[in-house]
Amino acid sequence: MLVHFVTDEPAKIPAVRAMLEPRFHVVPQLLGGNDTAIGPSHVLMVDADLRKSVCVEQIRLVFRELNCIVEKLFVVRNHVRSMVAQAHALGATAVVSRPREVIVKLAQIELAKRASQADGVAGASPEVTDSAAAFASMFSAVRHGKAINLSDAEYATSQIVNSIVQNGLTAWLDNVRRYHEGTFQHCLLVTGVAVSFALDTGFSGPDVARLGLAATLHDIGKARIPVSILDKPGRLDPAEEEMMRRHPVIGYELLKDISGISPEILDGVRHHHEYLDGSGYPDGLNAPEISDLVRLLTISDIFAALIEARPYRPAMSRQDAYKILCGMDGKLENSLVKAFRNVALRA
Repeated sequence: MLVHFVTDEPAKIPAVRAMLEPRFHVVPQLLGGNDTAIGPSHVLMVDADLRKSVCVEQIRLVFRELNCIVEKLFVVRNHVRSMVAQAHALGATAVVSRPREVIVKLAQIELAKRASQADGVAGASPEVTDSAAAFASMFSAVRHGKAINLSDAEYATSQIVNSIVQNGLTAWLDNVRRYHEGTFQHCLLVTGVAVSFALDTGFSGPDVARLGLAATLHDIGKARIPVSILDKPGRLDPAEEEMMRRHPVIGYELLKDISGISPEILDGVRHHHEYLDGSGYPDGLNAPEISDLVRLLTISDIFAALIEARPYRPAMSRQDAYKILCGMDGKLENSLVKAFRNVALRA
């Protein structure tokens, strides 16, 4: 479950993360900043001095941006009466005073949400909403000139792996397409397809996670592409296409200096549009220069793009999308395309 943590003190963020993660994924926001995450979260958790009018006004602004979140948990240490009253005035659904109470309350919210889904209440699965929110956090960071938090990408990947293992690829594709569109939908679909490919191929857990993480991050460079191009309802003109083709290098540049990111992931981000015959971009690599991870990722990326609905064409069936992959002999590794058949066509 994802917790959007709002505070007036930077020092509180590491402490909250240490307390809640990895069970809950924490997306922090410092009051007064402009880094509001765009996308769904499960809980808004606020720990700020409600005796200060500036904090109260800043919280109201945050709530306007994130008005889709129903659960609003306020932390009021020592249960100061005036702050408790202010919390309820702001729309608190719960007020707690001690760390243990925070964990208990979040666990109750998590159980209630899962029970609602078990009863058939309409809504995206927790894995879809949590991973989409993690994507939103990464894209928001890039657009505001901030560093990408690698843990967001790792968390999104782990949620997608869990969903594919438990429910299979078809359920993941259907759920994502029902609740998301555009760039986020593509990223979620590609990661699901890549994870399913890795699992079907018999990859070890670490190798599944590695390919999944490369898929999660493969289009992060699109966060620097103008929205007018990303969301254009028709085909791109040559100048727009040239701009769009820069996203692999942009993504590579955004990630290359992040501590803990592996060369394999960077390779996937930069080269997922390369073809074996040298006709791809950005570096025009030939077969011997293209790694196995990139070959797998490219197949997953193309397949996901074909089965997505675009403004200028409907979504292609999985069968027809697979036929196109089979017709790309010389560009894609034929043995891998054959191995992908089970993933592409399994109901």
